[in-house]
Amino acid sequence: MNVSDFDYDLPEELIAQHPCDKRDQARLMVLDRRSETITHDNFYNLTKYFHSDHLLVLNNTKVFSARLIGQRETGGKVELLLLREIRENLWEVLMKPAKRLTIGSGIFFKDSGFSGTIEKNLGGGRGYVLFHCKGNFMETVERLGSAPLPHYINRNIEDQDIREVDRTRYQTVYASELGAVAAPTAGLHFTPELIRKLRDNGTEVVEITLHVGPGTFRPLIGERIEDHIMEDESFYLSPEAAHSLNLARLKGKKIVAVGTTTTRALETAIALYPKELKPCSGSTNLFIYPGYNFRLVNKLITNFHMPRSTPLLLASAFAGKSFLYSAYGEAIKKAYRFLSFGDSMLVL
Repeated sequence: MNVSDFDYDLPEELIAQHPCDKRDQARLMVLDRRSETITHDNFYNLTKYFHSDHLLVLNNTKVFSARLIGQRETGGKVELLLLREIRENLWEVLMKPAKRLTIGSGIFFKDSGFSGTIEKNLGGGRGYVLFHCKGNFMETVERLGSAPLPHYINRNIEDQDIREVDRTRYQTVYASELGAVAAPTAGLHFTPELIRKLRDNGTEVVEITLHVGPGTFRPLIGERIEDHIMEDESFYLSPEAAHSLNLARLKGKKIVAVGTTTTRALETAIALYPKELKPCSGSTNLFIYPGYNFRLVNKLITNFHMPRSTPLLLASAFAGKSFLYSAYGEAIKKAYRFLSFGDSMLVL
């Protein structure tokens, strides 16, 4: 398959720069694969679509304030995005600008007790930075850093008030397991009240973990989809979640994945244990694109994705490319809000 087959023209004005005032006020486009019909609703009406024969799976990963602004020894500004911990205080980072950052050079932050030294250049703007911290590293990062919003959202990240709002809104209300550098955005629309209503109407709700990495924003490069390699992301399926999923399968319940990250974690787990799910953890680079046979997920809640992106390919695999692109065309005509802070889609 060609990467160009998964391109489309996304009007810049439809890229949501801010979330809705209330999380569940987002619009909801509902795709029925069986009848190939499209209906329009709001996310707060989600309880209309799920009942006691459904199990809803949430990704409870928590985004940390992975974007740091520092200064080079010469005084110039440098921006770091923390990607993954290599060992204590040594992190793989994405640096911007990267050209003037050389091995051994220092990076300094507002807190005099926090600095970094570039240890290795990996190319492509990536490198290893050894941080020097007098206190707790993650507490310091949370205090000095800002939410790692995607590049298409414009922000003055040095404004403290804006940073605090983004810390809250670029996070699901059920986030509990720290470790993501991007939010599982399909879950941003849920409120505690909506989750309570879902449970009250008989919908079972369970949580799993997949720590979303920077690869979620990486566009497909090259000509052939099959040549793309996903970056590893860590996941965890708890004993409680495995038990609930196994019981749901025995009862014939429909498994509803909230987001592409949840979908990839579930499909990874079922590939490991096809007969009966077991608690498991590790890393996954599962790449789902059209032609993939879904073995566990029956329904999908997701946002509207970037052209030439891996989440778009997963949604195309689940809904069917032709049907999905018809829905995207209608979403553009009806001025739906796209991407991380945008509206939602439910694929039945």
